[in-house]
Amino acid sequence: MTLPDIQTRERIRQKADELFMQLGTRNVSMDDIARDLGMSKKTIYQSYNDKDELVNAVLDFILSKMKRECEECKTDSHDAIHELILTMELLAEQFRNMNPIILHDLEKHHTAAFMKFVHYKQDYLFTVVKENMMRGIREELFRADLNVDVLSKFRLESMMMPFNTQLFPTSKYTLIQVIEVIMGHYMFGLATAKGHALILQYKAERIKSKPI
Repeated sequence: MTLPDIQTRERIRQKADELFMQLGTRNVSMDDIARDLGMSKKTIYQSYNDKDELVNAVLDFILSKMKRECEECKTDSHDAIHELILTMELLAEQFRNMNPIILHDLEKHHTAAFMKFVHYKQDYLFTVVKENMMRGIREELFRADLNVDVLSKFRLESMMMPFNTQLFPTSKYTLIQVIEVIMGHYMFGLATAKGHALILQYKAERIKSKPI
């Protein structure tokens, strides 16, 4: 593939990413992407065989980026609670303009892409959550009596709840609002007295650092 071909493919992927995040995959056609890019649909099909391939390309990019940023949260954090705070801030940035219907669209209309996400959640994210919990126990910020395996699975499933638009309709809740409430509940449920104090300290620092 030549450099212009690669650049065209990337432009299409970026525009599809933008539109899918805003509207979901079902509500975005190849015609919509072509029109927004000012190119012919034929050009898009020269880069991607069909919409499924384009959805997969977008998901591959997102999962790779999320994995890299998760590792950065772990590396840059002072402790297990700080890692969760950084992760919450990362999610707030990633999901700021995201329509929660996208996971439903993947499950219903793009089975291969949805299964790729499921494997990412069950393999990579499970390991991240479990290692964070064990780190917190070592640092005496999380309770030593935690069932790490059960609570890691609980955390993974609670991550999916904000995307349930029947449970949390977008007319009443924002994705970020629900994520922050669930994450706060999760952290306090794990924490020792020392951990509780640190959560409150980080929370106060976040509030103080936010622009008025």
